[in-house]
Amino acid sequence: MTKRNWYIHPAYFAAIGINAGVLAYACTLSGTDPAPLWGLLAEDRLVEWMQFLCFAAISVMLGMVAVERARRVPPWSLEVLGIAGLSLLVGLAACEEISWFQRVLGVESSEFFRQHNRQAETNLHNLALGSGSLHKTIILKLIFITGIAHNLVLPLLARSRPAIRRYVESIGLYLPPLPVAAIYLVLVILSHVLIDHPRKGELGEMFGAVHYLATAFAAYMVGIGYDRPRMFESDADCRRLVVIFQAFVVFLLLVSWLLAAGTKLNIAL
Repeated sequence: MTKRNWYIHPAYFAAIGINAGVLAYACTLSGTDPAPLWGLLAEDRLVEWMQFLCFAAISVMLGMVAVERARRVPPWSLEVLGIAGLSLLVGLAACEEISWFQRVLGVESSEFFRQHNRQAETNLHNLALGSGSLHKTIILKLIFITGIAHNLVLPLLARSRPAIRRYVESIGLYLPPLPVAAIYLVLVILSHVLIDHPRKGELGEMFGAVHYLATAFAAYMVGIGYDRPRMFESDADCRRLVVIFQAFVVFLLLVSWLLAAGTKLNIAL
């Protein structure tokens, strides 16, 4: 499937459009006064909810792929374990993003998290680490290195060394198409250059969540840029599924907006 014109495949259109649209909207709010952007980038606002929903969707999708793949290859193979492990990791990231539903349910943090979490919330990524937090001191650096390697270095090397792609896929992972990854990285860079706000990094995180939702769907579900068996074998079914996926991604954005508006209303009341 990697030889198809996957770089212009419609599976990516909705994701790229949403990321570009959110960046454009953030630019219209950006200025000398940072207040308007707080409504977009603060906790429990559109950007954070979109991250959570995309991560949750990826986790469920990968779980389905792992179960299906276990019917074709030995369940304890590295390929199945890699996909299942990735599903679990992304699911944990989704729950961490909204502090395990703590604010939604109105649950108070325990004494440990009030003392050791920089936001006094029940999550691990904001645990205090020296003068910073685990997220800023370690996790963000790991995300940066992993993102560059997965979206730029490995896809570039795989063009001349197909064995790299085969190995990555043999352990349950995939490589995103280089042109699509390049667009994602450019949008992240632009968000840092064009936006002046303390939480502008949240935009890049949301762009990554949307980007990986689209590229994981394209690889595992319909086999775009992917040499392993796809979930849906019929080309006709894949075409229909892509249309549904595009509508689904737009629906996630709508739900994120509604959740953010509901949170804002509760705070006002």
